[in-house]
Amino acid sequence: MAFLEPLDKNLHPELAADFAIFEEILGFVPNSLLTMQRRPEIVKGFGVLTKAVMSPNGEVDLGFKRLLAHFASRAAGCQYCEAHSLVAAKIHGISDEKLEAIWEYQTSELYTEGERVALDYALAAGSVPNAVDQPLMERMKQHWTEDQIVEILGAICLYGFLNRWNDSMATELEDVPTSVGEKLLSQGGWDGKRHK
Repeated sequence: MAFLEPLDKNLHPELAADFAIFEEILGFVPNSLLTMQRRPEIVKGFGVLTKAVMSPNGEVDLGFKRLLAHFASRAAGCQYCEAHSLVAAKIHGISDEKLEAIWEYQTSELYTEGERVALDYALAAGSVPNAVDQPLMERMKQHWTEDQIVEILGAICLYGFLNRWNDSMATELEDVPTSVGEKLLSQGGWDGKRHK
């Protein structure tokens, strides 16, 4: 049960454009933002950050950024964001086959070596304490430019905010991400609850 109930998405008409950003990303306005709108400025600020981090003008694929978000959320233990990020990954072009192989990313031929190291980086950066070390950064530099690494870390950090928000609010998971989680994540122990 959520600690604070989501408010109606029409409560603050001035947030319509901000909510539209997330409808494009996920296909719906997430409960996290509907709770967050108690302070409309936070929704607006988060929308600006999201647009900057998830810009289609970046060098890192938008769908892959959502996979990075998934792995960072997995490291943080935020099951809400684990499921949400996979919904967004599919909407932004990650194939069903690649999503179904998410638990085998280290060995699946659907993932490149560059993607594997970036997903390892997301797990390390999403951990507490942070587990990014020099050898991992050297592996990253073999596959990604410095600009791309900044973009990758931006996606990881964006979800770091969401991980803490949603676990601290015990945000209730919506139907679509629940279905995705049950299909793709339950084999790894995901049950859609607040903590693993």
